[in-house]
Amino acid sequence: MQSTGKIAIMGGGSWATALAKLILNNEQRILWYMRRDDRIADFIRDGHNPAYLSDVAFDPSRIDFCSDINKVANEADTLVFATPSPYLKSHLEKLTADIKDKFLVTAIKGIVPDENLIVTDYFKKVYGVDDGNMAVIGGPCHAEEVALERLSYLTVGCQDIERARCFAKALSCNKLRTVVSSDVIGIEYCAVLKNVYAIASGVCQGSRFGDNFQAMLVSNALKEMSHFLQIASPDIVRDMSDSVYLGDLLVTAYSRFSRNHNFGTMIGRGYSVKAAQVEMDMIAEGYYGTKCMHEVNKRYEVSMPILECMYDILYRRISVKKAIAHMADSFL
Repeated sequence: MQSTGKIAIMGGGSWATALAKLILNNEQRILWYMRRDDRIADFIRDGHNPAYLSDVAFDPSRIDFCSDINKVANEADTLVFATPSPYLKSHLEKLTADIKDKFLVTAIKGIVPDENLIVTDYFKKVYGVDDGNMAVIGGPCHAEEVALERLSYLTVGCQDIERARCFAKALSCNKLRTVVSSDVIGIEYCAVLKNVYAIASGVCQGSRFGDNFQAMLVSNALKEMSHFLQIASPDIVRDMSDSVYLGDLLVTAYSRFSRNHNFGTMIGRGYSVKAAQVEMDMIAEGYYGTKCMHEVNKRYEVSMPILECMYDILYRRISVKKAIAHMADSFL
């Protein structure tokens, strides 16, 4: 089996912190890139991330922290990117190191705004990374539950299945089960879309549409996701009931840890987009994903009434009641 070599975590948020904790169950040392030296100093002093999942304890002596992205990229063999998708380009602004021969793992469940590209396509376009040198992480797995050491499940997707198995082994432990897949495109697009549908679920809850309607919404969201993938990625045979598709959709649509669901709930209660973003003080990637997927779907022209409903509410400022009533008619 291939080796992951030196693993670097690229990002300092909650998902990056959860992944670092998982990997340190199997690796003696990791590199960890964080942009802010003050956060690094606080982490080393206190033994935990000062800003995210602060209850999770680490042994800083096993971590090589660095705020120089090029130094980390040059020293590591495997780069695990775990930043909010809207900030990916700004995080990479200073990256001049040649990473095309590194093994890149994206744990980013979003799409690159303005570019309207899934993350692997962005790395391919901008940095010349081959498909076989990239993997994605998906599945029903909130960082908060990983931190609480609750049994969780992840899928590692890569066109090179042996590389997927190798990295999956680096994540696996008694509280995390892993499976592998070759459906990189499907995993990435589903990770974007399930955030959009989680906002829709939250909007409906905030608007008191009831459990019956919620169930209908989520079942139609799975159909909508499946129809999109059949057009955008027709060469892969996939079972949409697998955890990386249906499971991730369910946990994001219903969990109290879901930022997107919570964001949607506030919109359903009458908050403006800006007010909801300010109160959350965290990134709801589905907000950006809604606009990006609206643009992406102009190429494919798939019927996606839930996506369009969220675009109407979030970007066209159409009333929640009117937009959902129009969407509901498509469920018949």
